[in-house]
Amino acid sequence: MRVPESNEKSQTGTSSLAMDDSVRIQVETYQTHLQGLIRRGRELRGTLQTDPFGQDAITATRKWQEDCGLTINQLSGGSKAHWLARSFSGAFLKRSEGGVAVEGAAPAEIVQRLLDVLEQAVATLSQVDKGTIPSAAMEQPAPHRFDFVHNPDLRPIVEEAYIDSKRQFEERDYEQALLTSCGILEAIVTDALEYKGLTAIAAAGVPAGTIGGGNIGEGAIGDWSFNTRLAVAEKTGLIRSGCARLPAVARTYRDHADGEGPPLEISERDARVTGQVLHVVMKDLDPGR
Repeated sequence: MRVPESNEKSQTGTSSLAMDDSVRIQVETYQTHLQGLIRRGRELRGTLQTDPFGQDAITATRKWQEDCGLTINQLSGGSKAHWLARSFSGAFLKRSEGGVAVEGAAPAEIVQRLLDVLEQAVATLSQVDKGTIPSAAMEQPAPHRFDFVHNPDLRPIVEEAYIDSKRQFEERDYEQALLTSCGILEAIVTDALEYKGLTAIAAAGVPAGTIGGGNIGEGAIGDWSFNTRLAVAEKTGLIRSGCARLPAVARTYRDHADGEGPPLEISERDARVTGQVLHVVMKDLDPGR
């Protein structure tokens, strides 16, 4: 399914149109095949959730995984360093209590992760511009700093925000750089906590009550204060103690994120340290980085 590059130098009106048709056909072929794999995966996920040890389901899952691997290999041009190939391999890993990536995730969870990878591939193909060879588009260096984020809809948002934070710091807009970094930090920690779930958080020994300036056991995780989320993430072992370095102004960033509150006086050091803390937490949440 890998398409050879066209000779763009020998363009005529007819050849250009033929190339466009070829690109369209290839995109449609890729997308149709991926959608078929996604449908099969969703059916398998439902079966495995009901009967995770059924021999028929396990056999069908292995065949589906092989088909997924073949497709990913084709889309990534056979490169194991390609972002799709890396995401595919990472789907088979789970994290130990200490945050180390180990093999042996549950079958239904692996299927869901592979579905996420397939949906990323579909999204990438959907962005292919007219006249662009699909295989070349798939080979574009794609951001993968936030592949560890469980919510696929959140990944492009925090990726764009991360790029903005770097630009803001370089432009010496330290206030916006700090606010953006804090927003990313809160988003990825919240994602990790929500994926872990309230039951698992309680089982990890986090008692109901007040922690980090907020109440545990009351409302959804998204209703907790920024400091509470950081504290609970640390107590449950999702992150280590890197957030202890956060400047005081960063811990109250929500009071200023919407332009409310008194003017901020954020130094270059405040913005730099906040960015450093964000990097540490990203590594905590993604041990394979």
